[in-house]
Formats: sequence, C-alpha cells, structure tokens
Amino acid sequence: MSRRIEHSSKYTVPAEKVHEAVTSEQYWRDRIVAVGGPGAAIEELTVRDETVAVTMSQIIAAEHLPSMVSKVVNGDIVIKRSETMAPFKDGKATGTFSAHVDGVPARIEGTQVLTGDENSATLEIEGEVEVKIPFLGGKIESAIVDEVVRLIQAEQDFTREWIAK
Repeated sequence: MSRRIEHSSKYTVPAEKVHEAVTSEQYWRDRIVAVGGPGAAIEELTVRDETVAVTMSQIIAAEHLPSMVSKVVNGDIVIKRSETMAPFKDGKATGTFSAHVDGVPARIEGTQVLTGDENSATLEIEGEVEVKIPFLGGKIESAIVDEVVRLIQAEQDFTREWIAK
C-alpha cells in the first residue's frame, strides 16, 4: 500500500519569475548548499531551453533516522533525488520528482505543476511513497511522507528567499 504526498506552495511573485528561478543553474547550486544537508551534492544538472533536469544525493546520518528505519537499514542512508521542470507556456509548467535509496524496497515519485500569472504563482506537488517491507512498510511510509513534506516546505521557503534576493 502507498501513501499520498500533496503539497501546495503559494508565491507573491509572477509565475514566470518562479520558473526562471527553478530553471537556473545557480538556484540549484545555492539550494543544495542551503537545504541539502551535510554531504549533499548535485550529481547531474542540465539546463536547456527553459527546461531543467537535476539529480542530487542527500545523506541522512544513522543517528537521525527514525528507529523503525534503523531496524531495516544499517548506517547512514544516501537518498538519490531527481527533479525536472519543463518550459513555462500558456500559464503552466510541469515537472516530475523521484527519490530512492539503493538496497531499500521503497519509491517516492510524483509530479509538480507551476501555474499562475503576472501577480502570483502556485506550485502543486502530488505523488506517492511506497515501501515494500512487511509489517513496517506503512509506518515507514507515513514517516517518509512527513519528512518529504517538511523538506518540500524548506525548499519552497528557500525559493521564496532566493527570488527575493
């Protein structure tokens, strides 16, 4: 069974300005430093024709893992994340996101949709988390959803601040 991820972020700047930020190479380099955590790194970053594709890794130290996760995974975990965003056309841009941990039967994936006009923007994120571990999967999924939403909010707060600068 999987758990849904749903999050909406509002911006008080034009949607095209938000899109311009998230398709900027410097934005991603600044974001991984500000919100990525110790050991976070961009592994691949392609910006072309108002489109971005980024792959990054983030480390969660073993001492910060919930006890139910520590029962399944020994040591630190390295999360591989990918995000994309297509060009902004007709008031909308779409993208994807995914994450996985090597050797763990779990997946996180979904879509992101940026909409808006010259006054404001909204980024809608929808996806799901699935952990295929008997008995513990549902509890781990819930914990992951909570952490993913917390991380998305931190990244969106960073985006607001980055645009303001």
